[in-house]
Amino acid sequence: LRVYAHKEEIPKVLGGLGIAVLSTSKGIMTDRKARTEGIGGEVMCYIW
Repeated sequence: LRVYAHKEEIPKVLGGLGIAVLSTSKGIMTDRKARTEGIGGEVMCYIW
């Protein structure tokens, strides 16, 4: 199952305590970095 998240829809894991790893057009990055870069992408996994 592929889950894509727009920049406003990037999920917060455990209220910000965990991280989501995304594959974006600028490479693989965490949810926090993707939010600051203002880009979305494919959610690869969650780490909590």
